[in-house]
Order: sequence, then C-alpha cells, then structure tokens
Amino acid sequence: MVGGLVGLVLLGGAGIVVLAIIAFIVYYNSLIGLKNRVENAWAQIDVQLKKRADLIPNLIETVKGYARHEKSVFENVTKARASMMSAGSIKEKAVADNMLTGALKSLFAVAEAYPQLKANENFRALQEELTAIEDRIAYARQFYNDSVMRFNQTIQQIPANVIAGFMSLAQKDYFKIEEKEKEVPKVKFE
Repeated sequence: MVGGLVGLVLLGGAGIVVLAIIAFIVYYNSLIGLKNRVENAWAQIDVQLKKRADLIPNLIETVKGYARHEKSVFENVTKARASMMSAGSIKEKAVADNMLTGALKSLFAVAEAYPQLKANENFRALQEELTAIEDRIAYARQFYNDSVMRFNQTIQQIPANVIAGFMSLAQKDYFKIEEKEKEVPKVKFE
C-alpha cells in the first residue's frame, strides 16, 4: 500500500514536471514569435523611411529651381535627412523621423507659394510618391506599435514574465511622434 502511494506521488510529480516543461516551451515559442513580429514590424518602417530619404534629394532639386531664396528650408531638410540616415536605434530614428517630417512640411508650405512649381509634373509625381510612402509609414508605425504593445503586455504577465526574464527580454519602445512635431510649421517669406 505504501509502495503504491509512493508510485502515485512520483507519477503525479512527473506529470507536473511534464506539464511545466510543455508550458515553458509554449510560452518560450510564443515570446520568440512576438519578438520576431516586433523586429519585422520595425524592418518595415525602416524600409519606408529609407525610401522616403532616398526620394528627398530629387524633391529638393525640383523645388530649388523655383524657390532659390528659401535656402534655410533646404538646409533643414538636408540636415534632417542626414540625421535619418545616420540614426541607429529605434529612438534615434523616431526623433530623426519627426525632424524630417517637420522639415518636409516646411518644404511643402514653401511650394504652396509657387504655382508654377505645383503645376510641374515632376514635382507632382514626387509629391504623390512621397504621400504614398507617408501612408505606408503611418501604417507600418501602427503595426509596429501594436506589435510592441502585444509584446510588452505578454512579457509583463504571469507566467510569461518569468520566461521573459529567463530569456533576458526587455520592453520595446514605441515609435512616437513628439509633441512639437504635431504643430503646424510656420513659414515666413522674407
């Protein structure tokens, strides 16, 4: 009778260990999937940011022909593009993206003052392409932030937080627009 009880306890203990191992594997794989989803979402943003940065020199050259005295606007766009190209981390890219978005708003505000420029086919094509890229960036940001939210929630919840700690997983940063970038740019013609 005692031997049967010991066997039953050992069998129950072994069952608990097997269930714990299965739970660990399921959570581990889930966390890896979420981590990869966040990385993929960031890669999609990065691709669109690169496309936009590559388009900017053509846009500047087109506008320069019409608005020669708007030197500071061109310099700001060029500096912002350089910051975007040299940014390494997600946080640095977000800051550079915000700076570039503001500079581009200023550039398009300047373009509004030149009807011939607005009618130029090359400028319109570049503007349409840039608008399409901006739309893809907005979608990619949303997808990335949704993925980050899901990842961050999961690594904070029990029991996934224990496994996330074992895997050295840390919360990811959201791709945010800074408050100052939400303001409409002010353009002065001198």
